[in-house]
Amino acid sequence: MTQYHFVAASEAFLTEQEPLEEVLRERQRHYGEQGKQIDFWLVRAPAFLEAPELAALASSVPRPAAAVISSDEKFITFLKLRLEFVAKGSFEAPTPSIPEPLAAT
Repeated sequence: MTQYHFVAASEAFLTEQEPLEEVLRERQRHYGEQGKQIDFWLVRAPAFLEAPELAALASSVPRPAAAVISSDEKFITFLKLRLEFVAKGSFEAPTPSIPEPLAAT
């Protein structure tokens, strides 16, 4: 089982109002220079927000939603500080309620 961390917000906020694409592109470039495997993903309409254990947090995220998911907690903390108006959380997967962490609804 893997621990995933995420920031979630409305899809419009993450993909249109914030310079998220630039941040992710820079992170991808940095990983390439370091020879590190990509461990972050942008997921539109993330299915994990429907999991019962995330119901309280998910209710604060406007729909349609999007999320950046990573196994790197420090990167997600950086995104939370950078983007401010996002929900931050974590979950383990695979589980019965979250069989695929990167699935979309």
